[in-house]
Amino acid sequence: MASLKEIKARISSVSSTLKITQAMKMVASAKLRKAQRMVGGLDAYKSALYDIFSRVSAYIGNTSLAAAGHSQGRVAVVVFSSNTALCGSYNANIFKALASRVTHIKEDGAQVEVYPVGEKVARMARKAGLDVCGDYIHASDSLSYGEMASLAQFFMDAYSEGRFCRVELIYMHYYNAARQSMVNRTWLPVSDGFAGDAAATGDDDLIVEPSAVEVVEELLPLVMRTDLYATMLSSNASENACRMIAMQTASDNAEDLLAQLRLTYNKQRQQDITEELTDISNGKLG
Repeated sequence: MASLKEIKARISSVSSTLKITQAMKMVASAKLRKAQRMVGGLDAYKSALYDIFSRVSAYIGNTSLAAAGHSQGRVAVVVFSSNTALCGSYNANIFKALASRVTHIKEDGAQVEVYPVGEKVARMARKAGLDVCGDYIHASDSLSYGEMASLAQFFMDAYSEGRFCRVELIYMHYYNAARQSMVNRTWLPVSDGFAGDAAATGDDDLIVEPSAVEVVEELLPLVMRTDLYATMLSSNASENACRMIAMQTASDNAEDLLAQLRLTYNKQRQQDITEELTDISNGKLG
């Protein structure tokens, strides 16, 4: 059995760890509240933008970014993760989804380029030998619309030029602090996403000026940039929710361990005192 000194040192160590996990939980909670405000603030604008785009695009059918794929057979996969650890299985689950999707794409005879937004998945993808392109790992921390808009424009241009036959997104979608789910969806062509529901929301009385085609061609890049930015915000909110839960779990475990250690310490101390009293009563002291 460990000595009192060793148990006391262990109690001190666990107490220090508990303070760290509690502080990290508070930081994650504050970041989560900020992320929730950003997601909520964008929702109304995004919904209105999507509604306008869907109603107008119902008049023209396919757009320049809604054409059925190109002939090169190259797929771009944009995957969102965190730059730091200590968020439970968040990054591991994202990489697992990425690896599974890359395997399926390659089985279909297509080539895959991985564009990581987040350092953790970028590192795991390189270690796994995947074709990692671009460097967008700092966008996970900055939450900058400008960076996502630039990335969205890059993919729209590359798709229009025929470099990719498809662009897919992999990320953790945020519903609330207790619920997040893995999402793998096609981002380009847009016929698999926004434009697919356009016909159902068409309005025969809608007057479009100067023309439906011009309005849609103007709106489409804005819709795509907004969607990619919303995806990053959702991923960031999921990351902080997972980190908050992980730190809460770690704090609970530390408190349970502390209770066990203190009980062990008190039992050991009582046993040592009892042995000393027994020695005294038997006249063995000194």
